[in-house]
Amino acid sequence: MQKILLVEDEPNIARFVELELGHEGYEVTKAEDGREGLRLAEAGGFDLMLLDIMLPGLNGLEVLRRLRKSSELPVIMLTARDAVMDKVTGLDMGADDYITKPFSIEELLARIRTALRKKSSQTLPQLTIGPLILDIARHTLTVAGETVELTGREFALLQTLMENKDIVLSRETLMERVWGYDYMGETNVVDVYIRYLRAKIGEKTDQPLIHTVRGVGYVARESSRSD
Repeated sequence: MQKILLVEDEPNIARFVELELGHEGYEVTKAEDGREGLRLAEAGGFDLMLLDIMLPGLNGLEVLRRLRKSSELPVIMLTARDAVMDKVTGLDMGADDYITKPFSIEELLARIRTALRKKSSQTLPQLTIGPLILDIARHTLTVAGETVELTGREFALLQTLMENKDIVLSRETLMERVWGYDYMGETNVVDVYIRYLRAKIGEKTDQPLIHTVRGVGYVARESSRSD
């Protein structure tokens, strides 16, 4: 059964969509605000996300922006707005499709089927460095053939480093790409998560793969040079 995450704060619409999708054989999980929707999406396990733009907590566009740092989950935007710029912004930020309220359930189902077919026909890349294989589609990491469990944030950080293999990324760059511009937490959060990654990876291999460049930031490379 394919799983759909519905992020919608209007109870009547959410219930209607949930019932109709249930009748079509989909398993639906609901979230009523942007932060909860983002948390669930980052945790993984869904085949598609229906995302309203006007949400409490975080609006749908911000949820989408943050989600795209770590996931290629298909997203169909739902909104009462019919402004061209909303559609353009959503699609430019990585939305797969867009549907304007009020919509017919037949149109929504057709768009869902199209997005799921597109997903199944795409092969997302695997990133490799030494014994590390990061599977973007399955959201998994294997080290020397063994699976390593990562949180959504750890996965996003490692993906950013591996996508920029051999390029030194500053702490500020990593914080912006993984945590977002408006992150208000501890400034040493990048260092903390680098330690988490090194500890988990280090359980499976002795080869250093995430290197510190003092005074600058971090780099993923196969070199065994000490930093």
